[in-house]
Amino acid sequence: MSVVLVLVEPAGPLNVGAVARLCANFAIDELRLVAPRCDPQGEEARRMAVHGGAVLAAARCFPSLAAALADCTRVVATSGRREGEPLPLEEPEAVLGWLLAGGGNGTRESQPADDPAKPAATVAIVFGREDRGLSNGELLQAGRLLHIGTGAAYSSLNLSHAVAVVLHTLQGLRAAAPSAPLAREVGSIAGPGGPAGAPLADPARRAALEGALADAEALLLEVGFLYPHTARARMAKLRALLQRAQVSEPEVALLRGMVCQLRWACRRPCPDRRDH
Repeated sequence: MSVVLVLVEPAGPLNVGAVARLCANFAIDELRLVAPRCDPQGEEARRMAVHGGAVLAAARCFPSLAAALADCTRVVATSGRREGEPLPLEEPEAVLGWLLAGGGNGTRESQPADDPAKPAATVAIVFGREDRGLSNGELLQAGRLLHIGTGAAYSSLNLSHAVAVVLHTLQGLRAAAPSAPLAREVGSIAGPGGPAGAPLADPARRAALEGALADAEALLLEVGFLYPHTARARMAKLRALLQRAQVSEPEVALLRGMVCQLRWACRRPCPDRRDH
């Protein structure tokens, strides 16, 4: 699989450069930047990157987090808040183990066993702004939330320090994989995905899930279940529900097909009952 690291609106070029260096240190495949508030290719960033200069030069910029995650299946977002999150906060080892459980040991060389020609899955770790982290809406674009335990007196970590802690933990899990395979989610009962105990399918790509949610929101507004002034809050609850369920690509396709059919049915002229 391919592991990418995403920074949302980074403001400090030194932080961006330091994170590029960490990506090189810990064999992260790609650095993605969402609407950076600094020059990620400037002198300060390049000087801080040192031997991570190639990672920095190849970093891709995106206008939104949704665009940066469009091709990703498993997504982990980091949060420094201790409460009020839309999804449960978890320890790094558990969350990163889930991230890597999508296939292989988290390296680009790991291809799906059932189809070696199939492109490797892309998974992501997301870090928020230096001053205020990630919004609830952004956190809801992740499947799991990671929290780094710190002392209660001063819990705020520098962005690059937080990245270092997370990537060091990730590297430890990768190194342990050959002798102690990463735990994979297993179903408690037999179902459409296979027999009892079989690994569950990877979550759908973010682009597919967001497309289905956009279609659902349009339908619910059209039929009056949602109102414009409350749609955002209610759709956040639906997004959280689907994130907890970790729906697969075929399941998203099924939901989207149902929504599209319902929209078509709602727009059909009602038959005149007097004709019967």
